[in-house]
Amino acid sequence: MRKLVGLSATLMTAAAIGAAGVGGESSGATLAVRDSRGWTTWWRRDTAPVRWNGEAVLANRVTWRAAAGGIDWGELQLRGASEAWRTRLIVVRLDPRRVNLSLVPAFAGNESWSIADADSGVALALDAGQFRGSLPWGWVVSEGRELLAPQYAPLAGAVVVDTSGTVRIVSPKDVAAERKQGTAREAFQSYPMLLQDGVVPLPLREPGRGVNHAHRDARLALGTLEDGRVIVALTRFDALGPTLGRVPFGLTTPEMTAIMGGLGARHALLLDGGISGQLMLRSSDGSLRRWPGSRAVPLGLEARSR
Repeated sequence: MRKLVGLSATLMTAAAIGAAGVGGESSGATLAVRDSRGWTTWWRRDTAPVRWNGEAVLANRVTWRAAAGGIDWGELQLRGASEAWRTRLIVVRLDPRRVNLSLVPAFAGNESWSIADADSGVALALDAGQFRGSLPWGWVVSEGRELLAPQYAPLAGAVVVDTSGTVRIVSPKDVAAERKQGTAREAFQSYPMLLQDGVVPLPLREPGRGVNHAHRDARLALGTLEDGRVIVALTRFDALGPTLGRVPFGLTTPEMTAIMGGLGARHALLLDGGISGQLMLRSSDGSLRRWPGSRAVPLGLEARSR
């Protein structure tokens, strides 16, 4: 009981400090990144771009470290408003020419999955899509077999791994055609689309169009770069280091859009974050880094070096 009371008090204190603003930025309209020169504000809501043209303002600040073959990763410290006043960003890049991606459809066996279930051959693991109870939301294809049919919504895109291993993010209007084409080896839907060919969708730019612009949470997103590589970004509450990393404090959806744009993504989708968001990374020497979630999920995504 004392531990629970202490944890509650710590969370309330952290949230209160964040709500008061840091460094005079109490408007909640900026994001800053920490580098060797200190804190640098790199995004402002009132001047947010409609289109990201590949200027990797965040990716260029990452100290990239090699993991398993075809995968590298890094971290950044971010500062936003309210509970996002200390946020850690974990970023992973992978090359589909050197890495095989496959889904783990645990729901098909009435089971659930977490990164703890990944075997020793898995180099990267994360939760895939959005979830409603014991099922993923929308389209799921595993090993060329359709397990769930698509659902259709204005910002519900899909991640598709085709038979050549190429990874594409398909826009909502193209999901039906992609399904009909039948070349997906692995596929899953998620929402909302954050970027479509670099463009921020209108509902993420203007409030009142179906996307909550104020809600803050731990976030997980997947994007594709101009050169065909895949980029994954996970946020963690970082006020007390990893101690409270699983606490679902963090960024808004428009802020996560900025993260993916700043990492150079041309196309990007939000995945299920909050208490579901989880990531595992294995280095070539076998050492592990884990950012666990607080619950198991119906669908996982795993990468293995070729």
